[in-house]
Amino acid sequence: MLLVAIATYNEIENLPTLVAAIRERLPDADLLVVDDNSPDGTGRWCDEEAARSPWFSVIHREGKLGLGSASWTAMQAAIERGYEWLITLDADWSHPPEALPRLVAASANADVVIGSRYCPGGEIHGWPPSRRVVSKMMNAATRLALGIPVRDASTACRLYRVAKLAELDFNDLHATGYAYLEEILWQLHRSGARFAEIPIAFTDRRAGASKVGVGEAVGKAKVLARLAGRRLSGK
Repeated sequence: MLLVAIATYNEIENLPTLVAAIRERLPDADLLVVDDNSPDGTGRWCDEEAARSPWFSVIHREGKLGLGSASWTAMQAAIERGYEWLITLDADWSHPPEALPRLVAASANADVVIGSRYCPGGEIHGWPPSRRVVSKMMNAATRLALGIPVRDASTACRLYRVAKLAELDFNDLHATGYAYLEEILWQLHRSGARFAEIPIAFTDRRAGASKVGVGEAVGKAKVLARLAGRRLSGK
């Protein structure tokens, strides 16, 4: 059983077509949206879709509580509902739905499969050179500081073995912004998870406003420093 989860805040311009594209590529998968009380009607659209489609569900949260905690919510839902695999991806079309079957195919010998911009064959479209440099530097720092054996630790395009997620202590996951992406990989690496990467063509969002700002970069650096400290201390 496979669950595809999407965290949303103000994604009504992207979500309906994205859901249709995911369903086309993975017709046997269920879809879950975790919505943070979007004022643009995203949550209302999800309720309407859930009413007509038994494979679709939505979890409404009271407000904008952060991408990290939205992802923990999706992971815990996958565990509680008895799914074998969980796929996560962004709601803004930056991760190509056509890559999803390849994520599934690569899971035969892995607990985590990453849709990677930086493994051979990966691409990035729509980013200025400065953003590419910062992203590559952060990923290099992650590999060095945390020892995670992947090239792209900062992408949300992933497939997880749910049984491996069930081994985690969610009370020990603290990052609420985009730094949750590195934190979850670090925790899974510590638990002995096997990793694989497949190349994807990443494209900057089609519509709506980006949620990434300077504060996210600063927050991510702080999380990496905290986790590196724990790694060195053996905690």
